[in-house]
Amino acid sequence: MKRLAYLMIPILLLSGCSQEPSDKKQFVTIGTGGVTGVYYPAGGALCRMVNKTTDSHKIRCTVESTGGSVYNTNTLAAGELELGIAQADVAAKAVQGSAPFNHALSEVRSVLALHPEMVTLVARRDANIHSVADLKGKRINIGSPGSGNRRTATELLQSCGVEESDLALAGALKSSEMPDALRDNKLDGYFYVVGHPTANIKDAATGTPVNIVPLTEPCAAKVIAAHDYFVSTEVPAGLYRDITEAVPTYGVKATLITTTAVSEETIYQVVKAIFENLDDFRTLHPAFKTLNAESMRQGTTAPFHAGAIRYFKEKGWITE
Repeated sequence: MKRLAYLMIPILLLSGCSQEPSDKKQFVTIGTGGVTGVYYPAGGALCRMVNKTTDSHKIRCTVESTGGSVYNTNTLAAGELELGIAQADVAAKAVQGSAPFNHALSEVRSVLALHPEMVTLVARRDANIHSVADLKGKRINIGSPGSGNRRTATELLQSCGVEESDLALAGALKSSEMPDALRDNKLDGYFYVVGHPTANIKDAATGTPVNIVPLTEPCAAKVIAAHDYFVSTEVPAGLYRDITEAVPTYGVKATLITTTAVSEETIYQVVKAIFENLDDFRTLHPAFKTLNAESMRQGTTAPFHAGAIRYFKEKGWITE
């Protein structure tokens, strides 16, 4: 009898070790951008929606401040993030394998579209910058390495015949560093592809008068015409100190992206949590006010992830 008891002990131990806890959570991280932009609070808002129903789907979402669109896309492809926010033009270039990407990232997938982002050129009023041509000889921040912001600004400059060497300074500051540099007269202006309003520009306008420069030149129109993801738009009046008239520019959608390495079930649950709490989501940032279920399925450039497609089919929004 004793021998039988001893034989049963290892069996019981092995049986106990093989059981998974029923409440085991899965953690996902969203790569965003600088803390003073819209990507960071957007990521926080997305996670808040997911985490509201963690008890049912066991997914816990966290946010990471990063270098922005290009960084997020590369880091997703490397398997170091599960989700990331990226400009739609950057996601398109990733799938195509065009610069700044060295090869096609065919595993990149869209989850949903967010707010429209506008190419915004902020300048000290005393710098007398009224067009892209006026940037020659000026100290301009074009964006940190690895950001979609830098890529978009560079494309516009090149279209307008302005080389980096034409600038007195082609800055590479992070978005969070730009307002202080402008106020301290270390910059004459900076490019920022962002949803409005943003604390970044409100911060810059505190202490020094600023302008938002209209981007209406033929060279800007050429950039818009060359890409389906760019659309003409404007920065509304009254969002920033002394900006009393709407400023014409162009923009692109911010999109939530992932890769095929993330499971269909995970993305399905993320999409479901966001769309089923959309009214709450819209209240979390002024840039989200006009979002709706239709607009959040438009403006993406990478193919949709299977988990997103599953939810869209379930809702009857797509049939194929």
